[in-house]
Amino acid sequence: MKKLFYIPIFIFAGYLNAQTALYNSGNIRIHTNGNIGFHTNLINETAFDQNGGLAGFYGNAPLTVQGSIPPTFNDIEVMVPSDVFLQNSINVINNVNFVDGNVLSPLNDQTTYLNFSNDGFFTGENDASKVAGFAAIFNRNFFSFPVGDQSQLRPLIFESQSETPFAVCAYYFENPSNPTSFSESYNVEEKVRDIGTVTNREFWVFQSDVTATVTISWNERSALASIPNTTADSIIIVGWSKSSNQWVIIGNSAQSGDINQGFITSNPFLPNDYDAITFGTVPLPTDTFAVNNPTLGNYFLSPNGDGTNDFLVIEGMSESPNNSLRIFNRFGQKVFEKINYVDEFNGVSNTNSLILNQGIGLPEGVYYYLVTLDDLKLEYQGFLFLDR
Repeated sequence: MKKLFYIPIFIFAGYLNAQTALYNSGNIRIHTNGNIGFHTNLINETAFDQNGGLAGFYGNAPLTVQGSIPPTFNDIEVMVPSDVFLQNSINVINNVNFVDGNVLSPLNDQTTYLNFSNDGFFTGENDASKVAGFAAIFNRNFFSFPVGDQSQLRPLIFESQSETPFAVCAYYFENPSNPTSFSESYNVEEKVRDIGTVTNREFWVFQSDVTATVTISWNERSALASIPNTTADSIIIVGWSKSSNQWVIIGNSAQSGDINQGFITSNPFLPNDYDAITFGTVPLPTDTFAVNNPTLGNYFLSPNGDGTNDFLVIEGMSESPNNSLRIFNRFGQKVFEKINYVDEFNGVSNTNSLILNQGIGLPEGVYYYLVTLDDLKLEYQGFLFLDR
């Protein structure tokens, strides 16, 4: 066993929550090759930040870290199956090794956390050993927070556009409308029209004053498959807006997986604008046209006068007389536009955006179309192939 080097300290063992405690009110230091093992509670009331070596938390009984001044350790090892509860923050300079047991912090207090300073990292995180509460970082632009609840690891990965001075994160396996860990609530029924459903199963709190993207994941416990007609492609990231007190769309920049498990990366957003983030879905269509025509499909057009496919006929548009059709070529140039479209397009441009022989019409190839149905508040897109 490595030798512990120290300078004299003033400590005493006190009775706390039916356990003894190490009370630090003097000078204590762990040198580079030193190890210290905490088998009892720690109460820190003085600077405890010039440490190298390893600080281990060990034992079968729950341990508590208290005091008015957060200790700063170089390396930490957690082997407490009954968990280490933080009532005072801990800073780690180098590595946290999760072996067995969680590091808990109050889920209603964002000022108490396990903090990974500058270059701090972690190893060994799993469902049984992680941060079940708040984790924090200083001066980073990328980090995966090893957060979760008592049963599962549910990390959040963030990447900021510039160095983030401070960020804090926690996960809640609770109903946002009625969380059990704090008094605020984020009613899943209070949402903008562009959101269909907000999950009532889980959410994350992530706070930072630097624009960032986040990546979160869902699994079978998330139960997104229980939302009617939901597919993996319909899952979106939503956030509870502090300014409007409702769920709004943050949006997705990347996504992978199926309805039972997968991950999703948000668009860039300012985390401090939101109290919570979670999964939502796009609205479910409620009208017959939308149900029967979820994408409208792709079309073939051969305007040669034979009476077959001479005009672009989009079935069902008559159900929304107030509509529009726009067609674009592969370069993104708009070649056709018609308000209140009724089967007029026959391969001839009407936008004057291209130098064309109107008698000949558009060249053969693949085109992209966008249909807006104002009466139904729906928008669809697809492709058509123009054959000459």
